[in-house]
Amino acid sequence: MAPRSGGPTVTDPVYLSSPDIGELEESYLLRAIRSGRFDPDGPELGAFEREMAARVEVGYALGLSSGTAALHMALLAVGAGPDSVVVVPTLTFAATANAVTYTGAEPVFVDCDASTGNLDVDLLSDLLGQLADSGRRVAAVLAVDINGRCADYDRLLPLCAAIGVPVVEDAAQALGSTYRGRCAGTLGRVGIYSFSHNKVMTTSAGGMLISDDAALVARARHLATQAREPVPHYEHRDIGYNYRLSTLLAALGRAQLSRLDTMVARRRALRDRYARLFATVPGTRILGADDPGSNCWLTSVVVEPERTGWHPGELAAHLAGRGVESRPMWKPMHRQPVYEDRQVALTGAADHLFATSLSLPSGSALTDDQVERVFAAIAEFLEGRQ
Repeated sequence: MAPRSGGPTVTDPVYLSSPDIGELEESYLLRAIRSGRFDPDGPELGAFEREMAARVEVGYALGLSSGTAALHMALLAVGAGPDSVVVVPTLTFAATANAVTYTGAEPVFVDCDASTGNLDVDLLSDLLGQLADSGRRVAAVLAVDINGRCADYDRLLPLCAAIGVPVVEDAAQALGSTYRGRCAGTLGRVGIYSFSHNKVMTTSAGGMLISDDAALVARARHLATQAREPVPHYEHRDIGYNYRLSTLLAALGRAQLSRLDTMVARRRALRDRYARLFATVPGTRILGADDPGSNCWLTSVVVEPERTGWHPGELAAHLAGRGVESRPMWKPMHRQPVYEDRQVALTGAADHLFATSLSLPSGSALTDDQVERVFAAIAEFLEGRQ
C-alpha cells in the first residue's frame, strides 16, 4: 500500500478488518499449550463448541478447520451430491460456490436484492419453479448474510419449506448478528460461521457448523473426522475429511467469543459514523444500513457516479494513497471464469453493486487515531470533489 506521488508518507497502514487480538487471547492460548492436550478430543475444542452453542442458543456446534469446510460438511449432510443442484447467491465470496462444487452438486446462481445485497427472494421463487419444471433435484438453498446483515428469512424459509428444500445459512460474516431476536446462523436447518483472520472474531483460520438437528451434526462430525468408524482399529465406510478445528485455535476462539459483544459494538459504532458522514453526500448510501441487528462486519458505501460526479474507484485510489485499505464488493460468481457457464437468474443488481460499491475499514481493532485518519482522508476526498 505505497503512497501515491505527492501524498503523505504512510508508516501505519489501515486495513479493512484486522484481527482484534490481545492479552486475553494470549493467556487462553498459553494455557492450552501448557495443558499438553493437542488432540481433537482435548478439553478446549469441546468447551468452545458448547460455549458457541450456548451463545447462539442452538443445540449443537461442530468446530472445523475453516468456514469453507463447514459449508462443505453442511451441504453433504443435507444431501447435496452429483445428482443435485444448490441455489447460491451470485454476490458472494467464491467459497460459497466452491463448497457446492466439492460435493459434486451444481451451483445455480441467483441475483441479489439491490438494497441489501442479499439473495433476491422474488427471483428465487421463479428459479425454484423453473428447476422443478425441469425435473432437477434442488438439494439446498444457500443463503448468505452479506456484510453481517441477515437475508430475508421471513419470506425465504416458508418458500423453501413449501417445496421441502432445506436452507443452509452461510453466516460466515454474521456471527453476533440477529434476525427478529434469533441469532444469525440459526435461521436455516444448518448454519456456519467463519473465524478467518478478517471476521468479527477469529481463530486465524477456522469455522463452525451449528444446528438443532442432532443427526445432521453427528453425520458432519463423522465425515470431518476421517469418517473413522467407532471400533478399536481403523475402519472406514465413507470417504472422510481431516476438517476438525485445532484445539489450540479453539482456545483462541473461546477468548474471542467472550469478547464478541464488545467487538460487535465497536463495528456498529463505526457503521453509525460512516452513515452520518455519507448521509450528507447526495448519491451515496450505506449498503443494508437500516438493520439494527447487523454485526456490521464490513461497511460498504454504494456510489451513484451520475449523481456524485465521482466513482468509488477514485475514492479507493485516494484512500490507498494515504495508506487506507478499501475493497470493491465481490465480483459476482456468474462473472467468474470458473463459473460463467452455469445457470443463473439475473436482474443486474449484483453487477451494479460490484460496479458501484466500496467496502471501508470496519474492524474493531482500529485505534482511535486510525479511525480519525480514515475519516480525514474521506473528508479530504469529498472536499476535493466539491
